[in-house]
Amino acid sequence: MSPNDDMKIFHSLEEITNIEDTVVALGNFDGVHKGHQQIIARTVRSAKAVGLASAVFTFSNHPSAVLGKGEPVKNILYAEEKIRIIEEMGIDYLISIPFTEEILQMSPQEFVQAILVDRLHIREAYCGFNYTFGYRASGTPEVLMHEGLRHGFGLHVQEPYTIDGVLVSSTYIRQLIQEGRMEEATKFMGRMYAIGGEVIVGNQLGRTIGFPTMNLVIDETMVTPPNGVYITYCTIEGVRYPAVTNVGNKPTIGQYAKNIETNVFNFDEDTYGKYINVEFVRWTRPERKFDGLDELKAQIQSDSIGAKAYHRERGML
Repeated sequence: MSPNDDMKIFHSLEEITNIEDTVVALGNFDGVHKGHQQIIARTVRSAKAVGLASAVFTFSNHPSAVLGKGEPVKNILYAEEKIRIIEEMGIDYLISIPFTEEILQMSPQEFVQAILVDRLHIREAYCGFNYTFGYRASGTPEVLMHEGLRHGFGLHVQEPYTIDGVLVSSTYIRQLIQEGRMEEATKFMGRMYAIGGEVIVGNQLGRTIGFPTMNLVIDETMVTPPNGVYITYCTIEGVRYPAVTNVGNKPTIGQYAKNIETNVFNFDEDTYGKYINVEFVRWTRPERKFDGLDELKAQIQSDSIGAKAYHRERGML
């Protein structure tokens, strides 16, 4: 599917005025994983087939932030990445609005009337089998189907999407990332899990022992992999390089906040203040405290040799 360069984004319901009739994908799409991709792809195909506009309706924050139940749900994707992926799938309109107390209090019938019918001029809807909406999540696909009959729009419900017999879900993908099972996460997401950010000044120890690294601060809103060493790719100014990355607290040299240190192969330029993106391929070992710098240096050398062998096999070195 060719990228749609003209996707229009609405950040509030008030911005949506006089748009044409739409085929709408409904969901949180927090990971835009393979199950989500199925729903969005079917929406685009259907809209093109009948000459309507395609739309994705989602929330810019996770509903759990407003519901206040337990710990906030960690993000799998940055907001900008979510937008980019949806745009590349050929969607015409992305409605990404905050989940608010007002929306929380809407009955399913009010939600359908005020948002889907009055604002989006919906003609067809696509959603997952477990999609919920409206007050106390009382809106279900069955309720949506009933409302569709009342308002004159069709509904297509995506059956559970599984890989190797396991349901593809954002919850499961978060678990895989938190356990360091990066290759499985890639299989379910349809892309590698990545962490991006601006390179900060670290303690510069790596440079003194021959392994200069780029340091990123952990984004607390994102789900993060466990401490340890990973084979990675690092994209700098649009160029993707082979790399090896440590996630952790540097126990050998002191007490530090958890961060990310990436050693990029075949690259020796100043990146302080630049944005980089680190894709996680595979976990290779846990982080541990070494007896001294010599032992640490020997282990880093071993980690680099292993990572380079992996990249060399794939023609990246």
